[in-house]
Amino acid sequence: MGSTGTVLRELRGAQKTAKGVSLYSRFVNRPAGRVLAAGAYRIGLTPNQVTLVSAAFTFTAVASVALVRPSWGLAFAVYAGLAVGFAFDSADGQLARLTGRGGPDGEWLDHVVDCAKLILVHTAVLISFHRFAQLPGEGWLLLPLGFLFVAVLTFCAGLLREQLGKAAARPAPADRAPAPVSRVRAVALLPADYGVFCLVFLLYGDETAFRIGYAALAVVHALFLVAFLVKWFRELKALRAAD
Repeated sequence: MGSTGTVLRELRGAQKTAKGVSLYSRFVNRPAGRVLAAGAYRIGLTPNQVTLVSAAFTFTAVASVALVRPSWGLAFAVYAGLAVGFAFDSADGQLARLTGRGGPDGEWLDHVVDCAKLILVHTAVLISFHRFAQLPGEGWLLLPLGFLFVAVLTFCAGLLREQLGKAAARPAPADRAPAPVSRVRAVALLPADYGVFCLVFLLYGDETAFRIGYAALAVVHALFLVAFLVKWFRELKALRAAD
């Protein structure tokens, strides 16, 4: 491949399906990841190295939440670190598909980093609440723990649904047209998108605003978890019935 433009065109053809993807991931994070993947390709990085770059941005931002007193400057820095880390998280997979250098090791590393960031970001919020916040009551310390439970359960259940579904699904007929991408579904999934979750840290300079925004997202994610669990269970049950 030659110029960056050529690499970007190749990357556009190596995208995952947009089915089940929110508008943020489809129109913000994936395009940003495509640019980062093109840059990584040009300087010779491997997909696993890009995953580690993603981890470096994300974990630096997360550590700042736990260790530094909240301020508006920190709020912007944390959001930027999380958002850039998320974009690199998209770039590693795109680079792997472009170069054909993906494999089980890379997929494993990507999932490990994803799981770690979900655990650490809510743990950091808990530490920040305990160290820096003037909470109305100690019960607020349970909020990050609840959000952590919801986030990890959603991640693990979704991953199991994907792997068990692949194992049980029958090959689709060659002449079957792919299902159309639903714009309504893409909009509905926005509150559950990690990129949208990152936006709440722009409120981190105001303790009350951040706490309310974080609590609202926790409730929304809990509702999505219930809906996802019901949906995934029914889908897997339907696959068993089709055997």
